[in-house]
Amino acid sequence: MKDAKGYSIELETDKVEFLEQMAKAHGLSDVGKAVRCLINYARENPDRHADIFDEIRCLDC
Repeated sequence: MKDAKGYSIELETDKVEFLEQMAKAHGLSDVGKAVRCLINYARENPDRHADIFDEIRCLDC
């Protein structure tokens, strides 16, 4: 991985479980890879930024 830097984030159990399921379903090595895929998708699709980031979602409220 080029110029990689570790970063720790806190996620609710449901979110971690979701990422674990997605990693498994898509043959990804781990949750970190799933997160990197999501970030890459957002970076490669600037036209989707509003869809991804503008709406405030609270699935746990």
